[in-house]
Amino acid sequence: MSTFIVEGGHKLHGTIRCQGAKNEALEVICATLLSEAPITISNIPDISDVRNLIGLLKDLGVKINFTKHDTCTFQADDVDIEYIYTDSFLRKARSLRGSVMIIGPLVARFGKAILPKPGGDKIGRRRLDTHFLGMQKLGADFEYIAEDKIYRIDAPDGLKGQYMLLDEASITGTANLIMAASLAQGTTTIYNAACEPYIQQLCRMLIAMGARIDGVGSNLLRIEGVSQLGGTEHTLLPDMIEVGSFIGMAAMTGSCIRLKDVGVDSLGIMPEAFRRLGLNLTIDGDDIIVPEQDGYEVETFIDGSIMTFADAPWPGLSPDLLSIFLVVATQARGSVLIHQKMFESRLFFVDKLIDMGARIILCDPHRAAVIGSGRLHSLHCTDMVSPDIRAGIAMLIAALGAKGTSRIQNIDQIDRGYERIDERLNRLGARIIRVE
Repeated sequence: MSTFIVEGGHKLHGTIRCQGAKNEALEVICATLLSEAPITISNIPDISDVRNLIGLLKDLGVKINFTKHDTCTFQADDVDIEYIYTDSFLRKARSLRGSVMIIGPLVARFGKAILPKPGGDKIGRRRLDTHFLGMQKLGADFEYIAEDKIYRIDAPDGLKGQYMLLDEASITGTANLIMAASLAQGTTTIYNAACEPYIQQLCRMLIAMGARIDGVGSNLLRIEGVSQLGGTEHTLLPDMIEVGSFIGMAAMTGSCIRLKDVGVDSLGIMPEAFRRLGLNLTIDGDDIIVPEQDGYEVETFIDGSIMTFADAPWPGLSPDLLSIFLVVATQARGSVLIHQKMFESRLFFVDKLIDMGARIILCDPHRAAVIGSGRLHSLHCTDMVSPDIRAGIAMLIAALGAKGTSRIQNIDQIDRGYERIDERLNRLGARIIRVE
């Protein structure tokens, strides 16, 4: 288990470019299973979750050819579908949350799929009902083998288009059903679909491959199935969660940094939400400049009530951002309520922030009240263990802004979502040592 040793209190300065979007990468890489033709994807982040998914596709027989460090051509013209019945497949798929999105492509193209209960962050219940109910709507047979914790989906006669109203606007569930419906017979209508930028990107890639999709960017999609899809070239958006992470790091350390080519049009309300937290962000073309601030003050609502940041489906704040907002709020002047609606275990890392001197009241599994200290570097160092990707980056942000030297264990969790984060931050002036 690897560890970060972080010497806090150092200002960052310079320009940094954000990696390609992790969540989009997992979606579009799974989509390469839909076609026999070559598909080239650029701006791929070099992170463990993506590497593991690419390895899983390679084991399935997909040809993998990296032409640059962030550009890869996938060709699924010789897939060994029987590999899904092996212990090797089950073991690898179980360790990766993103493996759930191979269901749609495999069932649509090969008529069957098997998936073990996937891994990922331990942030509370993460049900998969939306995926399987949708596949059943399209005509697939579904079975859950409880003793082995394995999901089995079969559609030997192919999938058939259908109207469906999703029980929740699940991002991965929507992605799975879009991919499956692209090769189904007839027209599929998906209402209450997720419409995040990465879902829009998946749709654009599929359209470039020959899919027929209307309503991109809305929560009502109509997909007319086609008999086959071709190849294309696709470039990933910058990762909006990493954009938010770097903004948080600049705020906590009182630093001035420029975030290069962030995809401003795809960030939604995130920049404005940071402004409500008191940060004077400047947008310069497609860059965001975080100026040096000795402090920042939280706004209140118009009626004077306490500012609340809550996660919501797009274009609301992503739940992945709330851990960052929480830690940044500890140094603001004023009080904030953080309401994490989606996952009941995502706020449990705040005990470590309290150990560092943060004034936080954990009201219940979903809500935390933060009373900002109003001064930078009021936190002090401590030892921590990262429970998941987003809590881990929040701990790193806290350690960068704290007095003294902190240790963060289990940083493999951070590596799942952030590419060589220690090296990149050290180039900006941070002092982080990785101990293997």
